[in-house]
Amino acid sequence: MATDDLMTRALDTLGDDGAMSVEAIHSLTEPAEVSEPMAIAEVAGLLGISPHTLRYYERAGLVEVARDGNGHRVYDGAAVRRLVFLTRMRLSGMAMRDLQDYISLVDAGEHTVPERLDLLIEHRDTIRRRIRELTLSLTAVEYKIATYGGETGPDVQTPAVDRTARRALPAG
Repeated sequence: MATDDLMTRALDTLGDDGAMSVEAIHSLTEPAEVSEPMAIAEVAGLLGISPHTLRYYERAGLVEVARDGNGHRVYDGAAVRRLVFLTRMRLSGMAMRDLQDYISLVDAGEHTVPERLDLLIEHRDTIRRRIRELTLSLTAVEYKIATYGGETGPDVQTPAVDRTARRALPAG
């Protein structure tokens, strides 16, 4: 799946130290300056998504793409920057409807900044809630690994479980 590949590339770029700074995120959201127009295959490769997804984003009204004399899509720097943002928001779980609303606000002009901010704050809160839920799930998995004598990850504290206690644990 293209989004899995994109997420893997993004996490590899950030490294294992867990330091997520504004600068690190900026490097993920700002591709190298696009000095000349790009074809759909080039943009798809850059973003780690399929040409089909790019055409879908265009049909959904999320990005406008010029055409050359032969009718082929030609992506300029602005289109690529928007697509980088769109792919990051999709990776974060933002619904297409919310992306469409956000892009409509952007296209409407600067007077919509407060509404855009509200939408992004709401999405941030959703992401934070999902992170808490995933952390709880990870802790449960790590606990179960510990009950079978396995090693837990460095960021999860699980109590030591002796053999007697392991037998008393529910199956599963």
